Amino acid sequence: MLRRVQTLVQRRFKALVLALLVLTFVMHLLLDLTPIVGYVVGDNCPCPSRGGSREQTPVRSSKGRPKAQVLRALQDFSGSNGSRQKGSREGASRRYHGSKLAALFQHSLYQGPPPPLGEGDRLFVVNPKERFNLKTSGSEEWVSAGAQFVLPTGDAASDTYPTWLKFHIGINRHELYPRQDPLTPVLLKELATEKILGSVQKQGGTQLKLVMTFPNYGQALFKPMKQTRDQETPADFFYFSDFERHNAEIAAFHLDRILDFRRIPPVAGRLVNMTMEIRDITTDRRLAKTFYISPANNVCFYGECSYYCSTEHALCGQPDLIEGSMAAFLPDDSLAKRRSWRSPWRRSYHKSRKAEWEEDPKYCERVKKTPPYDSGTRLLDLIDMTILDFLMGNLDRHHYETFEKFGNNTFLLHLDNGRGFGRYSHDELSILAPVQQCCRIKKSTYLRLQLLASEPYRLSDVMRESLSFDQLTPLLAEPHLVALDRRLRTVLRILRDCVHKEGYDAVVENDTQRRNVQKS
Repeated sequence: MLRRVQTLVQRRFKALVLALLVLTFVMHLLLDLTPIVGYVVGDNCPCPSRGGSREQTPVRSSKGRPKAQVLRALQDFSGSNGSRQKGSREGASRRYHGSKLAALFQHSLYQGPPPPLGEGDRLFVVNPKERFNLKTSGSEEWVSAGAQFVLPTGDAASDTYPTWLKFHIGINRHELYPRQDPLTPVLLKELATEKILGSVQKQGGTQLKLVMTFPNYGQALFKPMKQTRDQETPADFFYFSDFERHNAEIAAFHLDRILDFRRIPPVAGRLVNMTMEIRDITTDRRLAKTFYISPANNVCFYGECSYYCSTEHALCGQPDLIEGSMAAFLPDDSLAKRRSWRSPWRRSYHKSRKAEWEEDPKYCERVKKTPPYDSGTRLLDLIDMTILDFLMGNLDRHHYETFEKFGNNTFLLHLDNGRGFGRYSHDELSILAPVQQCCRIKKSTYLRLQLLASEPYRLSDVMRESLSFDQLTPLLAEPHLVALDRRLRTVLRILRDCVHKEGYDAVVENDTQRRNVQKS
């Protein structure tokens, strides 16, 4: 009898222990599946994203409780771009409790009023009663045989302007487009989705580029894909013989906008059918002759250019689809003449010869005494461009352009960025020579760099989110995004050294007080 009682007690004890183990397992499982709340708006959630999983520590108040913030929705192209897939919107909402990008653009550094526009500050003076038509657009030369163009219609004259023309009309002395421009998402969508009616090779340049024409008479510059996202430029490559990467053009536009420069025309990614949207509709006979079918039964072409235009470097589809960047055109040079300036920190473009600035540490003192860098904001604008180039690793900045109408008191156009984002494992400090030698920077730029280095925003996070809305996402391999944070810390370290050596007021120029500069 005693043995039976002992056996019964042992069985019940074992069953109780087993039940406790099962209960503990179920509780841990439920905790893992329960979403964590209380994150600051804009911080990552613990769930994995397309750009790779990240862990984020919730920001807590002095009482130890998670701090909750609510941000109203910001109207920007990342939140209203109709060209992105529904899955992209859902993915973004899973990745963030709110949007880091929207939170960034809500910050006071991105909310200041635009500078007032006086007489002569707009690139074009438009008659509001004039309607868009073939004669005023000057687009007859774009029409090819069999092309079906569509004129926009509307009650008001401005309604007849296509989006690309509204973009051109909005350009002024201070910016290519406003911060919260409602036209930007529309233009990006058209670049990514509009029917292509014409395709010809762009003359000049070192690598293949195509000019695409749309039904609304707009045109875009198409750069096809030449290498995959995870391919690094070999260390032995000279910068002047590197590929031009389509994803670098797209990423440069997003980075330029995040830095609040807004000096790169809108660029969108797009999949193009090489047969129907290039070969079958092109009027460029020389381009058409370079098409062929590869042994893998893919459609290929190589065009005519100085570099990489041969069967050894042909561009091949899968079987005839190829991705590339579509960049909005600036106004024709005959309507808005641009001036090209040689960069003082231009490289030698020689295999063994160094440039003058590479051998003279006091080179900037001479630049400061040379027009147009001896007055106005030209030197500070060039340093902005230098920081942009360093963040994306672009060594190929030999010239830059400005709109001639605005003289020397205007922004620099940040064009041709295809050789950026080539190497993520190396930071080329020589790109920062203007910053190191001049020790000057705009206050607005300095403050934004510090903001983007802070944990609530982080440059890599807002870039990842901004790029996620493009049709070709993911556009950058994760190591490139990590490199952005690393390079940003390098820029800030150099600027801190400058401030320590020269003093804050000597280094940081308060550009907010220079709005009403005299027009030259």
